[in-house]
Amino acid sequence: MRLTALFATCAALALSAFAAEARTVAVTADKLVDVATGKEADKPQVIIVDGRITVVGKQGDPVPAGAEHVDLPGVTLLPGLIDMHTHITSSPLFGGYNSLLFTDSFWPVISTQHAKVTLEAGFTTIRNVGADNFDDVGLRQAIDAGFVEGPRIVTATHAIGSTGGHCDSTFFPPSMNQKGYAVIDSPDQGRQMVRQLHKYGAQVIKICATGGVFSHGDTPGAQQLTFEEIKAIVDEAHATNLKVAAHAHGASGIKAAILAGVDTIEHASLVDDEGIKLAVQKGAYFGMDIYNTDYTQAEGKKNGILEENLQKDRDVALIQRQNYQKALKAGVKMIFSTDAGVYPHGANAKQFATMVQWGATPLQAIQSATVTAAEALGQAKDVGQVKVGAYGDLVGVKGDPLADVTVLQHPVFVMKGGETAKKP
Repeated sequence: MRLTALFATCAALALSAFAAEARTVAVTADKLVDVATGKEADKPQVIIVDGRITVVGKQGDPVPAGAEHVDLPGVTLLPGLIDMHTHITSSPLFGGYNSLLFTDSFWPVISTQHAKVTLEAGFTTIRNVGADNFDDVGLRQAIDAGFVEGPRIVTATHAIGSTGGHCDSTFFPPSMNQKGYAVIDSPDQGRQMVRQLHKYGAQVIKICATGGVFSHGDTPGAQQLTFEEIKAIVDEAHATNLKVAAHAHGASGIKAAILAGVDTIEHASLVDDEGIKLAVQKGAYFGMDIYNTDYTQAEGKKNGILEENLQKDRDVALIQRQNYQKALKAGVKMIFSTDAGVYPHGANAKQFATMVQWGATPLQAIQSATVTAAEALGQAKDVGQVKVGAYGDLVGVKGDPLADVTVLQHPVFVMKGGETAKKP
């Protein structure tokens, strides 16, 4: 009995010490956008304790003793933004064969700078859908341990593809014997690869269901994984509570992926009416990177991108934007997916204006990078809204983002988990 009492006393003392050391921040601003409803609250006050929001109230409400105050006059607050399709360890400055000028360890080193500018741009969470050598896992671990500034990263590691497909190594002759790490050619191999990637840090599974724009020798519309292969990958991933993202430009690959149970369709450039209808019926999300062509066509040749790839980029650009408009009108759930790494990290928010130009309301565009993205991640309790229990992730802008989404390109304040990453 006395031993039990001693344990209880020790536990109470530990909790008391923890409470005494708890870091509390009170953030005040002019307005706060409720991204779920589009309503704005005047003079908000957000209390964050040890990285989580405990109170969403108004200025004048009680503030815990010892709280740090962050006052943001003239600023409108939103939840931290989410980009669902990045390549944080890649740089658009080295296209085509130019990347071969650098050793393998160059890429994780420069990714630390990519992570910092992405966070400072207001993106407190990203999903990284493809990286060599498990570099995205190492970056995530360094950020989580506090060695590097950056967003929370949901890591896919290597993308799974077929021999000779978009996610294989196709730029070299047979004498070099190059092969992508995650190449599979049967359902059983697909299941095994999911297990292997998960073993080494994959938190989402990325597949290449069709050809791509920036690969060599294939066409974006061609299906490259069979339905049976996709289904085996999805079933194995879902059994391990992992979601699946499918690179899929072509109509048949999109439909196969949706029918196999893929959670998010990336690019969806050449989707047809049947694919749009299936996405609505099955609840699949579309992540359509409709801005980055502006960058790749302007800067790609200078950066070394081959003409073959620039032509494929031109071929799908307008069609993808028109299909974004059609899918949005049909009620497909849209997530904010930029393909950053194809264009510069930190410029992620430029896509908001393109989404509005092609039919989204400012609120719909913002929701794609907040509440809807959080749902697609399966992390709605943690990110995507300013609400009790969520991480203390905040972005502050000057102006009204519900009237002009371009203000999101220039955040004046960024907070991740109660820690200020950018201040006025």
